[in-house]
Amino acid sequence: MKFFALVATALAYCEGVHAAFGLTSTSTRFKVDTDAGLVFEVNRANGDITSLKYNGVEYQGTSKMTAINSGLGTSTVTGETIGDYVKITVKAGSLPVTQYFVAKPKDATIYMGTYITGEVDPGELRWLARMKKSELPTGVHGNVGDTTGCTAFEGKDTFKCSNGETRCKMYTSDRFIDDIVHGVSGPKAAVWMVMPGVAYETSASGPFMRDINSQSGDTDQELYWYMNSGHLRTEPWRFGLQGPYAMAFTAPGATPSKNLDTSFFSGLSIQGYVPNSGRGSVSGTATGVPSQFETVIHWHNTAAQYWTKAAAGGAFKSPLMKPGTYTMKLYKQEFLVTTDSVTVAAGQTVTKDIASKESNTPVIWRIGEFDGQPFDLKNGDKIERMHPSDVRMASWDGAFTVGQSTAKNFPMALWSKQGSPATINFSLTQAQVKAHVLRIGTTLSFKGGRPSVKIGSWTGADPGAPKLIDSRGLTRGAYRGYGEVYTWTVPASALKAGSNTLTVGVSGSGDATWLSANYIVDAIELQD
Repeated sequence: MKFFALVATALAYCEGVHAAFGLTSTSTRFKVDTDAGLVFEVNRANGDITSLKYNGVEYQGTSKMTAINSGLGTSTVTGETIGDYVKITVKAGSLPVTQYFVAKPKDATIYMGTYITGEVDPGELRWLARMKKSELPTGVHGNVGDTTGCTAFEGKDTFKCSNGETRCKMYTSDRFIDDIVHGVSGPKAAVWMVMPGVAYETSASGPFMRDINSQSGDTDQELYWYMNSGHLRTEPWRFGLQGPYAMAFTAPGATPSKNLDTSFFSGLSIQGYVPNSGRGSVSGTATGVPSQFETVIHWHNTAAQYWTKAAAGGAFKSPLMKPGTYTMKLYKQEFLVTTDSVTVAAGQTVTKDIASKESNTPVIWRIGEFDGQPFDLKNGDKIERMHPSDVRMASWDGAFTVGQSTAKNFPMALWSKQGSPATINFSLTQAQVKAHVLRIGTTLSFKGGRPSVKIGSWTGADPGAPKLIDSRGLTRGAYRGYGEVYTWTVPASALKAGSNTLTVGVSGSGDATWLSANYIVDAIELQD
């Protein structure tokens, strides 16, 4: 009988049966068993996660540990059991960061919060799980961030493969407003980052900000959540509690809920945590955005940011917000159509309607839509996941004929030292030979790139360089910046009855080819 008991015990261990929920420790490690298949260990000297076992399989990589950034260095690390929860607190010794890990029974999830009081060197703040690629081979959006066998050709983060395809960790990103759950997977498990509720409230740059979600090389599969970075950041960083957020383990094919409950943080003495009772909200109706576009409402001040999408008909209710006065913005997709303000008080829902102020000026022709996105133009459907030089891209020439071409014939981006200026051929009647307004919307600029325009002998005035964002964007899959819109009054003398040609180029500086001055096109129109 003793033999059979030993065999049964061994089989149970191999099948991933786990011990009871709880916290144990040695002189060097805290060990947490979630009683749901996940057992993780935290280094007591620096707060690194050194082991991530799920159903008996080790997923933690071997060369670098899982941590904030590349690790917090020497830290004060404490572990405790509070009611039904295990809480580990990591207070960095030389950085303005306190990291929290929380576990609850029967839940294969590490709940987290990151409290900061200042900027973190080297200018980024990210949760970075470094795991075994052999166990988790599939990254976010497949292989777009897998650089195995490829060679860096732009900076240290953009790679070209032997088949002409390109890879970059930035190609794994999604808009914050949509990026609530993303993960990596393998044959035995999937591992997910979950940013529920108001997890982004202390991040920067609004609902359309995007950042790295995963990357992999020969041995590691890296899973990220970027809280703050300099990748096309359009506003100052916020400080306070980043999160709560979570890293969840599931069976292959299963996905954790976007509505992950983190309200239990209110009883755990998490610095910077504001419970629901200390928050208020905004409800109302957004009007004036055509039904074919998303209606997005965005609230922000120096301390916090929030957003939501309105329902059909324009009704909306904000997430629960910290008390304060907020700038309130309305977007047609990603195109700003009005700005207002609202004050939020704890325990109250304030009613505040908002209406688009976008003019409905008649046009002779328009290419694309003023929606803050380039996706309806040539290569716009590919730019988030590959470099402009990728073999899968269509040619970047820009010959367009009004009445014959479609938006997909006009390039979504133009460079000063790559390709040729784009041309737009259009016809006018004699009655249309008069002064007209030419309007060009852009979503992102690099190296001062802005449109140059010419019709016949007329050359439009240089509008001047837009506000600089000192970061590559277009070549790393990003398209969203400040969203400048330029207008020129084209005199009647520049136009003629019959055929006319508008040449659209780029003013600006920069390096050669793809890193020369450039901008991303939103839409172009000649107003009636």
